[in-house]
Amino acid sequence: MRAEIIAVGTELLVGQIVNTNAQFLSQALAELGIDVYYQTVVGDNAERIRAAVETARKRADLLVFTGGLGPTLDDLTRDVVADYLGRSIGIHEPTMRKIEEMFLGRGTAFVESNRRQAHLIEGATPLRNDTGLAVGNALSADGTHYLLLPGPPREMKPMFRSDGSAWLRGLLGESQALHSVMLKFSGIGESQLEDLLIDLIREQTDPTIAPYAKEGEVAIRVSTKADGPEEAARKLEPTLQAIRSRTRPYLYAEEDIPIEAAVIRQLTQKRMTLTVAESCTGGMVASMLTTVPGSADAFLGGVVSYSNGVKHKLLGVPMEQLEGPGAPGAVSEETAAAMAEGALAASGADLALSTTGVAGPASAEGKPVGLVYVGLAERGRPTRVEKLQLAGDRQGIRIRATKRALHMLWLSLTGQA
Repeated sequence: MRAEIIAVGTELLVGQIVNTNAQFLSQALAELGIDVYYQTVVGDNAERIRAAVETARKRADLLVFTGGLGPTLDDLTRDVVADYLGRSIGIHEPTMRKIEEMFLGRGTAFVESNRRQAHLIEGATPLRNDTGLAVGNALSADGTHYLLLPGPPREMKPMFRSDGSAWLRGLLGESQALHSVMLKFSGIGESQLEDLLIDLIREQTDPTIAPYAKEGEVAIRVSTKADGPEEAARKLEPTLQAIRSRTRPYLYAEEDIPIEAAVIRQLTQKRMTLTVAESCTGGMVASMLTTVPGSADAFLGGVVSYSNGVKHKLLGVPMEQLEGPGAPGAVSEETAAAMAEGALAASGADLALSTTGVAGPASAEGKPVGLVYVGLAERGRPTRVEKLQLAGDRQGIRIRATKRALHMLWLSLTGQA
């Protein structure tokens, strides 16, 4: 089955809100084995919505709408679809009672326009709205299927997960579902990763290989259609094994988690603790780590030592190393090592990670933008420092430096460095 997602709302076109619904629905439909070939965004205009329906009907079997089911006159999706199909609109009584009870409970007068949220197209299956008021509509006509969902994500997602997906599964019957494995990589760029896997990508048929790039990380989704998890695993395994064998130092997870989550998992499993000493990343390493649930068991805290004075006073970096004739400077291998060792000594942690560099926009100490040193101190092992030359703007360099620092730590924790 081929689907098109039609998001209705002028607020999407003018950039007031981001269309996160399309991302959610694309993933959810793929899991059902439904291919999404097009996504359309159209404003609150009946003529343009109808044109979008006419176009989509020529290239898709399933039209999934979000938005335009509310109480106001510019909520037009249901009216346009009903008119296009030549069907009348009635009232879904359970939804109407829910609306009336809400007004009664609030002690306010009933607003007549709210009756629109109980509208149900003739012949449509009602979809419950457990987090809002507008009833969803699901119907089929002349070989095309229509799924009308509310626009607010807090209403749309629960409705799709319950009644919406159940209705679709009824249409699909015994058709195969899409099964995917997400592989996550760090310490390697998208083009480098593609080069390692170029023959697999060029020759792919089933399973399929789809790369995705994020700031400082790369992901690959390996997918196949199968009748169940066991058949999917059998079909996916040869491709997964081929990718694993070529990408071992970079492949940190076979699920969609960030590198910081993989680091916290390793630290927790090994019952080890970590501290950080940051300069150019400005606390970003600590921030990413503390977004991971359970990080308090492994992450003790850290120091953002932006100035030389703080590097010296709190981390014990010698001033003659930071300043003066012949000094390596704040941005140096020596300082990265001293910062990590100072943090380790002060915190009592098992490991300490440090970052120092030039994030930009201008050079510093005569050193180029993007030059970063990452230090890793561990009890019982020599301190190690990695030199990086990163590209991008200030924020991009900080993110990449943070991710590379976490990858360096992950390599150590997994015995690969």
